[in-house]
This record gives sequence, C-alpha cells and structure tokens, in this order.
Amino acid sequence: MFSRISRLGCRILNETRVAQNSVTKRSISRSSDQNRFLNPMTRFFFSTDTNTSDKAQSDGNQSNETISVTFVDKDGEEKHIKVPIGMSMLEAAHENDIELEGACEGSLACSTCHVIVMDVDHYNKLGDPTDEENDMLDLAFGLTETSRLGCQVIAKPELDGLRLALPAATRNFAVDGFVPKPH
Repeated sequence: MFSRISRLGCRILNETRVAQNSVTKRSISRSSDQNRFLNPMTRFFFSTDTNTSDKAQSDGNQSNETISVTFVDKDGEEKHIKVPIGMSMLEAAHENDIELEGACEGSLACSTCHVIVMDVDHYNKLGDPTDEENDMLDLAFGLTETSRLGCQVIAKPELDGLRLALPAATRNFAVDGFVPKPH
C-alpha cells in the first residue's frame, strides 16, 4: 500500500514540475526526429497511460521495426529481446519479465530504472541526458560514466545490438533508501 501511495506522490510531484516547465518546453521546437527519441514524454503532459509505444504507433509515426537488445543481470545472465522502435527500455523490460523496477512508472521521479549502457558507441548515440534525468541519476546506486535511466533510453534503429547491464541494487528513497534486488 505504501509503495503505491509513494508512486502516486512521485507522479504528482513530477507532473507538477512538468506543468511548471511546460511553457518553456512548448517553446522548444520538437520538429526533429531526434527530439522525439530524447524525451518522448514531452508530448504527453498529465498522461495516465505511460505506454509510449502504443501512443507512437497510434500517431502513425512509428513502423513495426524492432531492434535487438540484451539485458545483463547482476549475475551475468543475459536475456536477448526484440524492442519495437519508439519503446523505452523500461517498458521493454516490463513486457519481457526483466527485473527493472521503475517505481515512478517512467515519470522521471526516481532512479529505480537505472541501467548501464555496456558499449560506449551505443551510449554516444543516445545524446545527452536532460537535467531532470541527471538529477535522478545522481541518486542511482552504482552510477557509472555510461549510466542512464531505462525510461529515457528509447529504441531507435541506430541502437540495434544495445547491451544494458542491470545494477546489483537499486535505491528507492520513497520506501527505505536502499533496496537490494532479489536473487
């Protein structure tokens, strides 16, 4: 019960922050394809549906293409999956039973979907994280030079073959500050 309440609180705080910044965000041109991939949530203010891939498909902006992504857990076990273009790695992990928490459901209000991009070339193709993502990454357990939030890594063709490592633990400050991942 507390976890559900804390997620709701995080979501409300984040939506308030988004609303306060919406005037600034609306003035930024979003005409390039790159902006769509860098921050897909900018189009969905106050949305209760976090499945951006369904929204992208209904917009007609996405094709049925997929990329190959490998998640590597803390024990070195690999899981290879296909991810539709436009879907976040957090969504892909949840759809494929990969243990990537995402306590705030992709609203950029936590660091529980922290992933480590294992290839620097792929990391460089992601573009720079936003200030909001960097703020949340500062709270992540096991932060590295190639750390990103899974909710902000969006599948695009140039990321085919992406390998993501899952940290050994996660920090969920809304619950108790440090939560080891189950074995």
